[in-house]
Amino acid sequence: AADEWKVIDSPRGATNELSWDSTAVEGVDANGVDDLTVTDGFGLGSGAAGYNDSGETFASYNWKGNGAGSSNTDGSINTTATSANATAGFSISTYTGTGSAATIGHGLGVAPELIIVKERTNDAGGWFVYHAATTSDPETDYIYIDAAGALVDDATVWNDTAPTTSVFSIGTHDDINASGDTYVAHCWAGIPSYSKFGIYTGNASTDGTFVYTGFRPSFVMTKLTTSGSWYVFDKNDPGYNPNTNKISPNVPNAQEAKVHLDFLSNGFKFRVSTETNGAGTHLYIAFAEAPFGGSGVSQARAR
Repeated sequence: AADEWKVIDSPRGATNELSWDSTAVEGVDANGVDDLTVTDGFGLGSGAAGYNDSGETFASYNWKGNGAGSSNTDGSINTTATSANATAGFSISTYTGTGSAATIGHGLGVAPELIIVKERTNDAGGWFVYHAATTSDPETDYIYIDAAGALVDDATVWNDTAPTTSVFSIGTHDDINASGDTYVAHCWAGIPSYSKFGIYTGNASTDGTFVYTGFRPSFVMTKLTTSGSWYVFDKNDPGYNPNTNKISPNVPNAQEAKVHLDFLSNGFKFRVSTETNGAGTHLYIAFAEAPFGGSGVSQARAR
């Protein structure tokens, strides 16, 4: 249905919601996701509003951190909380802005390749995305999740400074580092045979571009770097090739059956000449159905 995308995480606490398709500040819905302590899952309240509407179908995408986390002091700004799972290459940090260029500890032990930051309080602000593969100097650019725009060159966002193994940098932009305002940052680092963040060139053909990931994806998210919407595909919907169902994080629309994608054993391939495979450079975010292995990652079982 036409509901907003809900973003919930442990450092901010259950019931505290942000929406990927909205610039609005953080709100509270006591009947939304109301429990993040459930083993192998999460608890839902009785409310509707895009969480538990009777008779509607839902998709949820989940990454395991390390609970509510604790303060990280690696950066010039101490985080309020950082919840990190270095094995999975994922962390969540909350912090309060200072208005001056600064660094934030991410807890991954390697440089993140994907960073998404959102302002939580005081005034509306977009979802800033850093993607390490977009250009030769990705630290100079950002792109929004909540908009169908292009990469923007702006030194006030990432301070034109690449992330390190311990911190990422922020500039003086009001929506990423205003004095006294609070923020949340979700960070990912690529894990061999589990996650990959890259780019591909669309060929504008129904015999579309093949993108090698090194694993069978379960989740694929793409965006043309010059214009257009974001698109999300998952292997569970419809569960076979070609996957014709897509949803767009930057709009609260219902699912559309119009883009064809094949999930393959070692990547994905488009069967469409437009949108996700139009001429130009596209960024992608991909996660595996089951990890093949890697540092600290157990081997997937055969089916």
